[in-house]
Amino acid sequence: MSEKEVTYGLNCPKCGGRVKVPEGQRLVVCPYCQQRSIVRGERGTLRYQVPPQVNREQAEARLPRFLSSHPAIARNATRLAKIEESFLVFLPFYTAWGHVLGWVFGQKRVGSGRNKRYEPREVQFAQEVTWNEAACDVGEFGVDSVPLEKKPFEPYNDEEIHRTGMVFEPVSSLSDALQRAEEQFQARVSDAARLDRISQVFVRIVRRRFGLVYYPLWIVRYIYRGRAYQVCVDGNSGEILYGKAPGNTLYRAAILVAGMALGALVAFDTPTLLLYFGRNSEDIDGLFVLSGIALLIGFSIMYAAYRAFRYGEEYEYRWKKNLSLIDFQPQQILQGITNLINTEK
Repeated sequence: MSEKEVTYGLNCPKCGGRVKVPEGQRLVVCPYCQQRSIVRGERGTLRYQVPPQVNREQAEARLPRFLSSHPAIARNATRLAKIEESFLVFLPFYTAWGHVLGWVFGQKRVGSGRNKRYEPREVQFAQEVTWNEAACDVGEFGVDSVPLEKKPFEPYNDEEIHRTGMVFEPVSSLSDALQRAEEQFQARVSDAARLDRISQVFVRIVRRRFGLVYYPLWIVRYIYRGRAYQVCVDGNSGEILYGKAPGNTLYRAAILVAGMALGALVAFDTPTLLLYFGRNSEDIDGLFVLSGIALLIGFSIMYAAYRAFRYGEEYEYRWKKNLSLIDFQPQQILQGITNLINTEK
Protein backbone atom coordinates (compact mmCIF):
# COMPACT_ATOMS: atom_id res chain seq x y z
CA MET A 1 0.00 0.00 0.00
CA SER A 2 1.48 3.37 -1.02
CA GLU A 3 1.98 6.32 1.31
CA LYS A 4 -0.67 8.32 -0.58
CA GLU A 5 -3.33 5.82 0.42
CA VAL A 6 -2.71 6.27 4.17
CA THR A 7 -3.94 9.09 6.42
CA TYR A 8 -1.65 10.15 9.30
CA GLY A 9 -2.22 12.26 12.39
CA LEU A 10 -5.33 10.62 13.93
CA ASN A 11 -4.92 9.99 17.64
CA CYS A 12 -5.98 6.82 19.42
CA PRO A 13 -8.93 7.59 21.76
CA LYS A 14 -7.38 5.36 24.42
CA CYS A 15 -3.62 6.05 24.57
CA GLY A 16 -3.29 9.05 22.26
CA GLY A 17 -0.87 7.29 19.93
CA ARG A 18 -0.66 8.12 16.24
CA VAL A 19 -2.79 5.77 14.13
CA LYS A 20 -2.52 5.13 10.39
CA VAL A 21 -5.86 4.94 8.55
CA PRO A 22 -5.68 3.24 5.13
CA GLU A 23 -8.04 4.80 2.62
CA GLY A 24 -11.48 3.17 2.64
CA GLN A 25 -10.79 1.12 5.79
CA ARG A 26 -13.43 1.52 8.52
CA LEU A 27 -11.75 -0.50 11.29
CA VAL A 28 -8.28 0.50 12.47
CA VAL A 29 -6.09 -0.89 15.26
CA CYS A 30 -3.75 1.22 17.36
CA PRO A 31 -0.20 -0.18 17.02
CA TYR A 32 0.59 0.74 20.66
CA CYS A 33 -2.38 -0.42 22.75
CA GLN A 34 -4.31 -2.55 20.20
CA GLN A 35 -7.42 -0.40 20.67
CA ARG A 36 -9.89 -1.01 17.82
CA SER A 37 -11.67 2.05 16.44
CA ILE A 38 -14.25 2.68 13.73
CA VAL A 39 -13.56 5.54 11.34
CA ARG A 40 -16.53 7.76 10.66
CA GLY A 41 -15.86 11.34 9.60
CA GLU A 42 -14.69 13.60 12.42
CA ARG A 43 -16.93 12.43 15.26
CA GLY A 44 -16.68 8.69 14.98
CA THR A 45 -19.37 6.18 15.93
CA LEU A 46 -20.73 6.08 19.47
CA ARG A 47 -19.97 2.71 21.02
CA TYR A 48 -21.69 1.02 23.93
CA GLN A 49 -21.72 -2.36 25.61
CA VAL A 50 -24.42 -4.27 27.44
CA PRO A 51 -23.06 -5.93 30.59
CA PRO A 52 -23.47 -9.72 30.91
CA GLN A 53 -25.62 -10.71 33.89
CA VAL A 54 -25.86 -14.44 33.16
CA ASN A 55 -22.99 -16.76 34.08
CA ARG A 56 -21.97 -20.02 32.43
CA GLU A 57 -23.99 -22.26 34.75
CA GLN A 58 -27.15 -20.21 34.28
CA ALA A 59 -26.74 -20.25 30.50
CA GLU A 60 -26.26 -24.02 30.41
CA ALA A 61 -29.33 -24.44 32.62
CA ARG A 62 -31.44 -22.89 29.84
CA LEU A 63 -30.71 -25.82 27.53
CA PRO A 64 -33.05 -28.43 29.15
CA ARG A 65 -35.83 -25.83 29.22
CA PHE A 66 -35.34 -25.16 25.50
CA LEU A 67 -35.28 -28.87 24.60
CA SER A 68 -38.66 -29.39 26.32
CA SER A 69 -40.29 -26.20 25.01
CA HIS A 70 -41.91 -27.54 21.81
CA PRO A 71 -43.47 -30.87 20.67
CA ALA A 72 -41.47 -30.66 17.42
CA ILE A 73 -38.29 -31.40 19.41
CA ALA A 74 -37.34 -35.05 20.00
CA ARG A 75 -38.86 -36.18 23.29
CA ASN A 76 -35.63 -37.78 24.53
CA ALA A 77 -33.44 -34.79 23.65
CA THR A 78 -33.40 -33.48 27.23
CA ARG A 79 -32.15 -36.85 28.50
CA LEU A 80 -29.60 -37.62 25.77
CA ALA A 81 -28.17 -34.17 25.07
CA LYS A 82 -24.65 -33.68 26.41
CA ILE A 83 -23.13 -30.20 26.61
CA GLU A 84 -19.81 -30.08 24.76
CA GLU A 85 -18.78 -26.47 25.39
CA SER A 86 -20.13 -23.04 26.28
CA PHE A 87 -18.49 -19.65 25.82
CA LEU A 88 -19.36 -15.96 25.89
CA VAL A 89 -19.17 -13.76 22.80
CA PHE A 90 -19.80 -10.05 22.21
CA LEU A 91 -21.42 -9.35 18.84
CA PRO A 92 -21.62 -5.77 17.45
CA PHE A 93 -25.03 -4.41 16.44
CA TYR A 94 -25.65 -1.18 14.56
CA THR A 95 -28.40 0.56 16.53
CA ALA A 96 -30.61 3.55 15.79
CA TRP A 97 -32.86 5.41 18.22
CA GLY A 98 -35.34 8.13 17.35
CA HIS A 99 -38.72 9.76 17.95
CA VAL A 100 -40.89 9.05 14.90
CA LEU A 101 -43.66 11.43 13.84
CA GLY A 102 -45.84 10.08 11.04
CA TRP A 103 -48.81 11.24 8.99
CA VAL A 104 -50.45 8.72 6.64
CA PHE A 105 -53.17 9.71 4.16
CA GLY A 106 -55.20 7.06 2.38
CA GLN A 107 -58.44 5.10 2.29
CA LYS A 108 -59.98 2.41 4.48
CA ARG A 109 -62.37 -0.16 3.07
CA VAL A 110 -65.69 -0.41 4.90
CA GLY A 111 -68.72 -2.61 4.26
CA SER A 112 -68.83 -5.67 2.01
CA GLY A 113 -70.42 -6.85 -1.20
CA ARG A 114 -72.43 -4.15 -2.90
CA ASN A 115 -72.04 -1.91 0.14
CA LYS A 116 -68.25 -1.95 -0.09
CA ARG A 117 -66.72 1.50 -0.27
CA TYR A 118 -63.50 3.31 0.57
CA GLU A 119 -63.50 6.16 3.02
CA PRO A 120 -60.68 8.71 3.25
CA ARG A 121 -58.63 8.51 6.45
CA GLU A 122 -55.78 10.39 8.07
CA VAL A 123 -53.69 8.52 10.62
CA GLN A 124 -51.15 10.19 12.91
CA PHE A 125 -48.37 8.58 14.92
CA ALA A 126 -45.73 9.52 17.43
CA GLN A 127 -43.48 7.01 19.17
CA GLU A 128 -39.97 6.34 20.39
CA VAL A 129 -38.51 3.51 18.30
CA THR A 130 -35.35 1.41 18.36
CA TRP A 131 -33.83 -0.53 15.50
CA ASN A 132 -30.76 -2.74 15.38
CA GLU A 133 -29.06 -5.28 13.13
CA ALA A 134 -25.90 -7.34 13.34
CA ALA A 135 -22.78 -5.54 12.10
CA CYS A 136 -20.91 -8.78 11.36
CA ASP A 137 -21.57 -12.20 9.86
CA VAL A 138 -23.85 -14.03 12.32
CA GLY A 139 -24.59 -17.06 10.15
CA GLU A 140 -23.04 -19.36 12.76
CA PHE A 141 -25.04 -17.86 15.63
CA GLY A 142 -28.34 -17.05 13.90
CA VAL A 143 -28.97 -13.78 15.78
CA ASP A 144 -29.75 -10.96 13.36
CA SER A 145 -31.08 -8.54 16.00
CA VAL A 146 -31.31 -8.42 19.79
CA PRO A 147 -33.84 -7.06 22.31
CA LEU A 148 -32.27 -3.76 23.38
CA GLU A 149 -35.36 -2.19 24.96
CA LYS A 150 -34.88 -1.45 28.69
CA LYS A 151 -31.35 -2.87 28.63
CA PRO A 152 -28.52 -1.15 30.56
CA PHE A 153 -25.90 0.55 28.41
CA GLU A 154 -22.34 1.20 29.48
CA PRO A 155 -19.49 3.05 27.74
CA TYR A 156 -17.44 0.75 25.57
CA ASN A 157 -14.50 -0.71 27.47
CA ASP A 158 -12.19 -2.58 25.13
CA GLU A 159 -10.09 -4.26 27.83
CA GLU A 160 -13.08 -5.37 29.87
CA ILE A 161 -15.04 -7.13 27.13
CA HIS A 162 -11.92 -8.73 25.63
CA ARG A 163 -11.09 -10.05 29.08
CA THR A 164 -14.65 -11.32 29.59
CA GLY A 165 -15.35 -13.04 26.28
CA MET A 166 -14.68 -13.38 22.56
CA VAL A 167 -15.27 -10.06 20.73
CA PHE A 168 -16.31 -9.79 17.08
CA GLU A 169 -15.67 -6.58 15.16
CA PRO A 170 -18.04 -4.91 12.68
CA VAL A 171 -17.45 -5.66 9.01
CA SER A 172 -20.66 -4.51 7.29
CA SER A 173 -21.24 -1.05 5.82
CA LEU A 174 -22.22 1.72 8.21
CA SER A 175 -23.90 3.81 5.50
CA ASP A 176 -26.01 0.84 4.39
CA ALA A 177 -27.10 0.28 8.00
CA LEU A 178 -28.14 3.93 8.30
CA GLN A 179 -30.21 3.64 5.14
CA ARG A 180 -31.92 0.44 6.31
CA ALA A 181 -32.75 2.03 9.66
CA GLU A 182 -34.40 4.95 7.86
CA GLU A 183 -36.39 2.59 5.65
CA GLN A 184 -37.53 0.52 8.64
CA PHE A 185 -38.75 3.60 10.52
CA GLN A 186 -40.82 4.66 7.52
CA ALA A 187 -42.16 1.16 6.89
CA ARG A 188 -43.38 0.87 10.49
CA VAL A 189 -45.48 4.00 10.07
CA SER A 190 -47.12 2.67 6.88
CA ASP A 191 -47.75 -0.79 8.38
CA ALA A 192 -49.21 0.56 11.60
CA ALA A 193 -51.66 2.80 9.70
CA ARG A 194 -53.57 -0.31 8.51
CA LEU A 195 -55.07 1.46 5.50
CA ASP A 196 -56.13 -0.44 2.38
CA ARG A 197 -54.97 2.33 0.08
CA ILE A 198 -52.14 4.72 0.91
CA SER A 199 -51.69 7.90 -1.10
CA GLN A 200 -49.12 9.84 0.95
CA VAL A 201 -46.82 9.17 3.88
CA PHE A 202 -44.92 11.85 5.76
CA VAL A 203 -42.33 10.74 8.31
CA ARG A 204 -40.04 12.89 10.43
CA ILE A 205 -37.48 11.47 12.84
CA VAL A 206 -36.29 13.71 15.65
CA ARG A 207 -33.78 13.18 18.47
CA ARG A 208 -32.08 10.66 16.25
CA ARG A 209 -29.03 8.75 17.51
CA PHE A 210 -26.90 6.05 15.96
CA GLY A 211 -24.30 3.85 17.59
CA LEU A 212 -22.61 0.48 17.82
CA VAL A 213 -23.68 -1.80 20.67
CA TYR A 214 -21.62 -4.84 21.73
CA TYR A 215 -24.09 -7.41 23.04
CA PRO A 216 -23.20 -10.47 25.20
CA LEU A 217 -24.36 -13.90 24.02
CA TRP A 218 -23.68 -17.31 25.52
CA ILE A 219 -23.12 -20.03 22.90
CA VAL A 220 -23.97 -23.46 24.30
CA ARG A 221 -23.03 -26.39 22.06
CA TYR A 222 -24.26 -29.91 22.74
CA ILE A 223 -24.18 -33.39 21.24
CA TYR A 224 -27.26 -35.54 20.55
CA ARG A 225 -26.68 -39.04 19.14
CA GLY A 226 -23.39 -38.00 17.54
CA ARG A 227 -24.72 -34.79 15.97
CA ALA A 228 -23.77 -31.29 17.12
CA TYR A 229 -26.34 -28.56 17.85
CA GLN A 230 -26.20 -25.22 19.63
CA VAL A 231 -28.33 -22.60 21.30
CA CYS A 232 -27.65 -18.90 21.71
CA VAL A 233 -28.58 -17.45 25.11
CA ASP A 234 -29.02 -13.74 25.83
CA GLY A 235 -26.11 -12.91 28.12
CA ASN A 236 -28.06 -10.15 29.84
CA SER A 237 -31.55 -11.62 30.34
CA GLY A 238 -31.04 -15.37 29.86
CA GLU A 239 -33.63 -15.57 27.06
CA ILE A 240 -33.07 -18.03 24.22
CA LEU A 241 -32.48 -16.01 21.05
CA TYR A 242 -31.62 -18.84 18.68
CA GLY A 243 -31.44 -22.58 18.89
CA LYS A 244 -31.39 -25.83 16.95
CA ALA A 245 -32.57 -29.21 18.18
CA PRO A 246 -33.28 -32.69 16.79
CA GLY A 247 -36.78 -33.10 15.38
CA ASN A 248 -39.58 -35.34 16.64
CA THR A 249 -40.41 -38.00 14.01
CA LEU A 250 -43.90 -38.76 15.40
CA TYR A 251 -44.75 -35.07 15.46
CA ARG A 252 -43.65 -34.68 11.83
CA ALA A 253 -45.79 -37.64 10.74
CA ALA A 254 -48.82 -36.34 12.64
CA ILE A 255 -48.48 -32.89 11.07
CA LEU A 256 -48.24 -34.44 7.60
CA VAL A 257 -51.33 -36.63 8.01
CA ALA A 258 -53.43 -33.95 9.68
CA GLY A 259 -52.34 -31.25 7.22
CA MET A 260 -53.11 -33.40 4.17
CA ALA A 261 -56.52 -34.34 5.55
CA LEU A 262 -57.45 -30.76 6.44
CA GLY A 263 -56.09 -29.41 3.16
CA ALA A 264 -58.09 -31.93 1.13
CA LEU A 265 -61.24 -31.06 3.09
CA VAL A 266 -60.83 -27.35 2.41
CA ALA A 267 -59.66 -27.72 -1.21
CA PHE A 268 -62.24 -30.21 -2.47
CA ASP A 269 -65.19 -30.57 -0.08
CA THR A 270 -65.66 -26.84 0.58
CA PRO A 271 -66.01 -25.84 -3.12
CA THR A 272 -68.35 -28.78 -3.69
CA LEU A 273 -70.63 -27.70 -0.85
CA LEU A 274 -70.55 -24.06 -1.95
CA LEU A 275 -71.53 -24.88 -5.52
CA TYR A 276 -74.20 -27.40 -4.46
CA PHE A 277 -76.03 -25.20 -1.97
CA GLY A 278 -75.57 -22.07 -4.06
CA ARG A 279 -76.54 -23.54 -7.42
CA ASN A 280 -79.68 -21.38 -7.52
CA SER A 281 -77.89 -18.25 -6.38
CA GLU A 282 -77.83 -15.18 -8.61
CA ASP A 283 -74.22 -14.48 -7.74
CA ILE A 284 -72.77 -17.63 -9.33
CA ASP A 285 -69.55 -15.80 -10.25
CA GLY A 286 -69.00 -14.99 -6.59
CA LEU A 287 -69.38 -18.67 -5.68
CA PHE A 288 -66.71 -19.63 -8.22
CA VAL A 289 -64.39 -17.02 -6.75
CA LEU A 290 -64.97 -18.37 -3.22
CA SER A 291 -64.41 -21.92 -4.48
CA GLY A 292 -61.13 -20.88 -6.07
CA ILE A 293 -60.02 -19.23 -2.83
CA ALA A 294 -60.90 -22.39 -0.86
CA LEU A 295 -58.94 -24.47 -3.35
CA LEU A 296 -55.91 -22.21 -2.95
CA ILE A 297 -56.12 -22.30 0.86
CA GLY A 298 -56.42 -26.09 0.85
CA PHE A 299 -53.35 -26.59 -1.31
CA SER A 300 -51.46 -24.09 0.85
CA ILE A 301 -52.28 -26.14 3.97
CA MET A 302 -51.10 -29.33 2.29
CA TYR A 303 -47.88 -27.66 1.13
CA ALA A 304 -47.19 -26.30 4.62
CA ALA A 305 -47.74 -29.78 6.08
CA TYR A 306 -45.33 -31.27 3.55
CA ARG A 307 -42.68 -28.67 4.38
CA ALA A 308 -43.09 -29.35 8.10
CA PHE A 309 -42.48 -33.03 7.42
CA ARG A 310 -39.73 -32.54 4.85
CA TYR A 311 -37.66 -30.12 6.93
CA GLY A 312 -38.71 -31.26 10.40
CA GLU A 313 -35.63 -33.40 10.93
CA GLU A 314 -34.23 -30.40 12.79
CA TYR A 315 -36.16 -27.90 14.87
CA GLU A 316 -35.00 -24.29 14.59
CA TYR A 317 -36.06 -21.45 16.87
CA ARG A 318 -35.30 -17.80 16.15
CA TRP A 319 -36.26 -14.86 18.34
CA LYS A 320 -38.38 -12.46 16.34
CA LYS A 321 -38.53 -8.78 16.98
CA ASN A 322 -42.16 -7.66 17.02
CA LEU A 323 -42.46 -3.88 17.28
CA SER A 324 -45.30 -1.65 16.18
CA LEU A 325 -46.13 2.01 16.34
CA ILE A 326 -48.87 3.19 18.69
CA ASP A 327 -51.61 5.61 17.67
CA PHE A 328 -51.32 8.62 19.96
CA GLN A 329 -53.87 11.31 20.81
CA PRO A 330 -53.88 14.62 18.87
CA GLN A 331 -52.35 16.56 21.76
CA GLN A 332 -49.37 14.18 21.70
CA ILE A 333 -48.97 14.81 17.98
CA LEU A 334 -49.00 18.56 18.60
CA GLN A 335 -46.37 18.11 21.29
CA GLY A 336 -44.29 16.07 18.85
CA ILE A 337 -44.55 18.84 16.25
CA THR A 338 -43.43 21.37 18.88
CA ASN A 339 -40.43 19.18 19.70
CA LEU A 340 -39.62 18.94 15.99
CA ILE A 341 -39.65 22.74 15.63
CA ASN A 342 -37.52 23.22 18.72
CA THR A 343 -35.05 20.58 17.55
CA GLU A 344 -34.59 22.14 14.10
CA LYS A 345 -34.04 25.57 15.61
